[in-house]
Amino acid sequence: MTRLTFALLPLFAILLAVPLALAESAPEESSLHGLSPLFGDRNVPVSLLPPGVFEHDSGPSDVIFPPQQVPIRFNHAKHMTKDIGANCKTCHGAAYRSTSVKDRLTPSGELCDACHSTDHTDLSNVKPGDEPMGQCGFCHLGYKAGDANKVAAVEIPRANLLFDHKAHVDRNIGCAQCHGAIDQLELATRDQLPRMRGCFDCHQMPDAASRGQAKSECDTCHLPGGDRGVRIQTMFASGTLLPPRWLHNAQHTPDFIERHKRVAAEDSQFCGNCHKEDFCADCHDGRVRPRSVHPNDYLNMHAIEARMETQKCTSCHREQSFCLDCHMRVGVSESSPFNAKDSGRFHPPKSIWSDPPRRPGHHGFEAERNLSACVSCHTERDCVTCHGGLGIGAGFNPHQNGFVASCKSQMSRNPRPCFVCHDPSDGNLGQCK
Repeated sequence: MTRLTFALLPLFAILLAVPLALAESAPEESSLHGLSPLFGDRNVPVSLLPPGVFEHDSGPSDVIFPPQQVPIRFNHAKHMTKDIGANCKTCHGAAYRSTSVKDRLTPSGELCDACHSTDHTDLSNVKPGDEPMGQCGFCHLGYKAGDANKVAAVEIPRANLLFDHKAHVDRNIGCAQCHGAIDQLELATRDQLPRMRGCFDCHQMPDAASRGQAKSECDTCHLPGGDRGVRIQTMFASGTLLPPRWLHNAQHTPDFIERHKRVAAEDSQFCGNCHKEDFCADCHDGRVRPRSVHPNDYLNMHAIEARMETQKCTSCHREQSFCLDCHMRVGVSESSPFNAKDSGRFHPPKSIWSDPPRRPGHHGFEAERNLSACVSCHTERDCVTCHGGLGIGAGFNPHQNGFVASCKSQMSRNPRPCFVCHDPSDGNLGQCK
């Protein structure tokens, strides 16, 4: 051998040893299964997920289903093959009898003993099997030999729902109708929990005979509320329950304070599924006025709208309390206290408002400028008291100079204002007929 050959021998030995070392350290393929829904952590297609899932689904509600801790390796697809022959009821038989979300529906370790040669009879002293798949670390992720049989606990918090598995089973509703095609998956995760859109496949059937007792009211499935003006509970340790956007466009985003009036106008009964009437009244009863309800100058303009749309105003405000209290306080009402008229006068003082001579600020100029503002509070009778010329009040002539020349055309258009003061048989009307 040459000197070069002797130099290369160690390198050849290393190269030959590498495949052997890799083979010895490579884990068995079976130990890589059951770590994710699909082998290799591939994305699960929508067709295998529960009904109601759409593309780019963010998963089940974190509020309804709080985060879980399930440190278990499990291959559903393998267990549900013909060779093993397990089905949903084999491991989750309790679900077929469960009437409450408080029930524990996960299988016990004793179910595994028959195939894995383990012994879970005494959980304080679990005996592993002889084969690799019977070792504690094969199924319990993170377990290390010598941990005195301590494995990470499975934590599945109670769902914030009202749900009866048995009622659904009795109606021949299969597991896949709520949880998807778990028989084609390996590890079942939170993604296989139901979606409300899928629940509506039954709970919003148009035919009452088909729908049966699967009502669509919120309190059918959601926990009842307290005394905060809501019908269902919305505040949980896991977060606040809010409707999704696809549900009548009712997602309670920051802009919903502007959008909610359209949602409520289209279907107020839908809002009533969650909210009681006093919840709405907290903002709409007039005691706390939202700044967005009326414009900033509404105090000056509200009288006109109140006269035009009284029913709209009284849907929130009571005339004998809200309106009258304010009018008496500022001296608008004829029954206002005398002091109120002096200190909280609505119109300017009498010397400016009604006494002659006419000058800026006189009610005559204001009436000519914007008569609509006057009639929002006053009727013709208020004007006639002074301007009727019948001896009541000051008797101011309501007619301007030269009125006779135009009274005929005005009376022919609308004689009603004339009859406020004049009797139809009044001889003075003869010159206007």
